[in-house]
Amino acid sequence: MPENFLTFERPFGLQQHIFHRIAIGVAHALTFYYNWLCLCGEVPHTFLFEIFFGYAGGFGITIGCHRYWTHRTFKATLPFQILLMICQTIAFQQPIRKWCVDHRIHHKYTDTNKDPHNSKRGFWFSHIGWLLLPKHPDLVEEIKNFDASDLDNDPVVRFQSKWYWSLSFVFTLMLPIITQKLIWPEMTYFQCFASNMRRLTVSHHFTFCVNSVSHLWGDKPYDGGITATQRPLVSLLAVGEGWHNYHHTFPWDYRTSEFGWRINMSTIFIDFFALIGWAYDLKTVSPQFIEKRVQSIQLGEKMKTSGNNKFSLQTTFEEVNADTSEEFIAGLIK
Repeated sequence: MPENFLTFERPFGLQQHIFHRIAIGVAHALTFYYNWLCLCGEVPHTFLFEIFFGYAGGFGITIGCHRYWTHRTFKATLPFQILLMICQTIAFQQPIRKWCVDHRIHHKYTDTNKDPHNSKRGFWFSHIGWLLLPKHPDLVEEIKNFDASDLDNDPVVRFQSKWYWSLSFVFTLMLPIITQKLIWPEMTYFQCFASNMRRLTVSHHFTFCVNSVSHLWGDKPYDGGITATQRPLVSLLAVGEGWHNYHHTFPWDYRTSEFGWRINMSTIFIDFFALIGWAYDLKTVSPQFIEKRVQSIQLGEKMKTSGNNKFSLQTTFEEVNADTSEEFIAGLIK
């Protein structure tokens, strides 16, 4: 692992879970404080401002970290990569490389001891506990040996990793605080800071719902043998990431859904940037392929109901997926 990336395994010399306890604890405390100020009428209504910055950071996670850097579902021009890097920094959800490695491991070892947010350990662990507790030894070993050479050699990822704390100070803290102060000069800087912490806290929980809610409750039309589910509400909150059963079945599809723009703002934004030439080579799954996959699930359910235990859903999926198995693997762990 390059030296620039090692610092994020022990931020400021602290173990990760200790750092997260402090940072998340402070953010939640200030969130409650700012909510109290709002209830008392001590501060103006800044919710729309927080939504704007929250979703700006959210797009850095969903479009940048998730669909571009983790799964390589499309290609992006350098200006678009830089924009996504800035948005990802606004979100303050760890550096790009760290986020992507965690997510690739999640896909490769879903709901095992190597999964960073193993949903079999319960809602609270998969939602936020995985950040507050020490990592499982199996995961620690996997992170040490995980091949992320494409990220290590990515100039935008390397730049962010080298200057992460400086960039975070500028884009996570100073940009929203100073902008807010200019809009509402009657607010103190500390009140602006508390408002920014509420923005971070709420947007983080929206992201966490993908790891928890979308792995515990919901429909499984594409693969009934995995925990990932379809949750439209999560998709609304996390700008398109709630169609999770589809995503875990077809991780190379840039839309993360077969429904196009339906409750999927991230796909709308990618399509916009494709229109102006900043995003290209967008990977998708054909409707015929999806239909075959759903039919195999339905057939499996019928065979189960009739008591035929000789039916193998995995075999059916392999037959359907045989012509794109390399694409599947590339989209999953590249």
